[in-house]
Amino acid sequence: MSRKIKELIDKMTLEEKAGLCSGADFWNTKAIKRLGIPSIMMTDGPHGLRKQVGDTDHLGINKSVPSTCFPSAAGLACSWDKELVNRVGAAIGEESQAENVAIVLGPGVNIKRSPLCGRNFEYFSEDPYISSKLSADFIKGVQSKGVGTSLKHFAVNNQESKRMSIDAVVDERTLREIYLASFEEAVKDAQPWTVMAAYNKVNGDYCSENKKLLSDILKDEWGFEGLVVSDWGAVNERDLGLAAGLELEMPASGGIGDNKIIEAVRSGRLSEDVLDAAVERILKVVFKAVENNQENAVYSKEEHHVLAREAARESMVLLKNEGNILPIKEVESLAVIGAFAKSPRYQGGGSSHINPTKVDNIYEELAKVAGNQTTLSYSEGYSLESDEVNESLIEKAVKAAKQANVAVIFAGLPERYESEGFDRKHLNIPENHRLLIEAVADVQSNLIVVLSNGAPIEMPWLNKVKGVLEAYLGGQALGGAIADLLFGLASPSGKLAETFPKKLVHNPSYLNFPGDGETVEYREGIFVGYRHYDTRDIEPLFPFGFGLSYTSFEYSNLQVNQKEIKDNETITVTVKVKNTGNMAGKEIVQLYVRDVESNIPRPEKELKGFEKVSLIPGEEKTVSFQLDKRAFAYYNVKIKDWHVESGVFEILVGKSSREILLKETVNVESTVKIKKVLTRNSTFGELMEHPVGAEIMKAMGQGQAKFEGESSLGAGMQEMILGTTLHNAAVMSNGVFTEEMLVGILQAVNKSNE
Repeated sequence: MSRKIKELIDKMTLEEKAGLCSGADFWNTKAIKRLGIPSIMMTDGPHGLRKQVGDTDHLGINKSVPSTCFPSAAGLACSWDKELVNRVGAAIGEESQAENVAIVLGPGVNIKRSPLCGRNFEYFSEDPYISSKLSADFIKGVQSKGVGTSLKHFAVNNQESKRMSIDAVVDERTLREIYLASFEEAVKDAQPWTVMAAYNKVNGDYCSENKKLLSDILKDEWGFEGLVVSDWGAVNERDLGLAAGLELEMPASGGIGDNKIIEAVRSGRLSEDVLDAAVERILKVVFKAVENNQENAVYSKEEHHVLAREAARESMVLLKNEGNILPIKEVESLAVIGAFAKSPRYQGGGSSHINPTKVDNIYEELAKVAGNQTTLSYSEGYSLESDEVNESLIEKAVKAAKQANVAVIFAGLPERYESEGFDRKHLNIPENHRLLIEAVADVQSNLIVVLSNGAPIEMPWLNKVKGVLEAYLGGQALGGAIADLLFGLASPSGKLAETFPKKLVHNPSYLNFPGDGETVEYREGIFVGYRHYDTRDIEPLFPFGFGLSYTSFEYSNLQVNQKEIKDNETITVTVKVKNTGNMAGKEIVQLYVRDVESNIPRPEKELKGFEKVSLIPGEEKTVSFQLDKRAFAYYNVKIKDWHVESGVFEILVGKSSREILLKETVNVESTVKIKKVLTRNSTFGELMEHPVGAEIMKAMGQGQAKFEGESSLGAGMQEMILGTTLHNAAVMSNGVFTEEMLVGILQAVNKSNE
């Protein structure tokens, strides 16, 4: 095929080559009929296919063909279930084949820097490790069906405010450890057919023409084999984008971009070899899609709805269960309150907006599972159309709650609160939802709240209710999933893939989000999400990794197969987990790594492994993890590579980032010794830390003992001396410590590094 493609390129005119680098219309690539080059279609689809017919747009405004709406990424990530995410991806791949769609525009793996980002429902996590792992499995699932994916939005696209022009200013270490790491594993492990360049700038350059991102890192360093496509309308200067590594501009630009490429080649500003390389990448994807196309493909809508129900059930998180109010058992009457119960909020707004094959009515699903033993009543509680408080609706709900044994309120965020295109301003739910909860809580102590929202919210009413189930945006089958969990047909097994802060001001990006309209500075650095809350010991409302169950689990026998390793070796960590309750359930075992003593700022702990394990009562299983260099490394900007500081690391295993149950230690020896060059502005303390420097000082009668043991100076004065630069010491020594001595010391110390 590679030879055929090169032959085709040789036959193409400059105009044809340039034309192939932009779309034919909104969703299709260009065809070149005389050469037998076909057109292929791509559509939105992170949690379901959005193939539009008729009028097209990229904001989900116009209708699309029916497809299965699965839980959005924010919820799906809370399943922590790689195999389940893979199956969801495969189902979307099957539906794409049935609709003759070649590439699905997803998954979205941007980090949740702030809970206010309006598109957070479409992203997996605040943590790059879980985000990259789950996205890799999603990609593998879709592509196993011969359909491509588009990993997006590359990169540092963490807000909707001024998203098309904002300049994200982020330091190199943070970029590598947090924002690029979310993409890296997915690219290396799953090789998506395409990667989508984001709208925004990163450190001054638009992502669509950012050579460092698109070529140096993505292709040369990570080995990405596919093509880079622009987000829809994200191209700034087409010729500069092509030179930087952006192969395909979408959608069609009416020939504007094509003409810029042609002019750049003819003027000599752009090598035709660069254009040929771009065309080759495009044609490889086009012909791969054609080869994998399945004629007359079909899928079972009912089977996919069942999968959507399973995915929703596995993803929902039980946040509170005071007095074991859940599961609901032997209840004569149940008050179901809230308009969401009959008109559910099940998906996000914008380009991922799905036209579902069907949608569960939550109230009807509850009635099915409750059976004849429980009488259900329904109260609207609030209007879906506005935030205005309707006292009459609240009064009716209160009356119904009084007369029932248990009340369940369905509340959260209406679609107008969060969508592509804008960010939230606060973490509040609508006032009519909040007042409804508080009013019902005043008359009914057995109160459960089921939340439908795409991102964290504040919960000032939390201590007034007994149960809280976070359903996120659960997709079209959320009703059945909620019924399964509320009535105990299954035990909740989801855990949060993001931190819920008590207050917005606790979020690390609070003072620097969404920026000044031109730039947004990522001043919190690597301390995003739980890395911030755990390191600064700020108690969240609910921590990263948290989730309750109807059963209980016991952890024991944490072991590492080696206690002493080099950083180029891999260790195996095992732990036993036992279901000690009386109900079948699933536990998400989380492994974190902590650098006990570091010379650079590092988080208190970082997630480096997770497994979801299914256990019947009394059953025990051994969970195994493999840890390699990256589990212990940080990104060192001086050597431009990942580096491990020699020393002791703690292996922490537990139920959440805040509930660590077992701990082991391992000593890791670095195979890369970083040579520290001393200068005139280095301190005496730094000189003393260097073995040759310490010997020189000892010979001069100024060794460590002189500073610490023999000196009559106080500790503060010793600190001051150790913090004095060599240059200042020479200047202020009145000739005792000469410039010649300083130069000689530096030469001797730095020569020893060679």
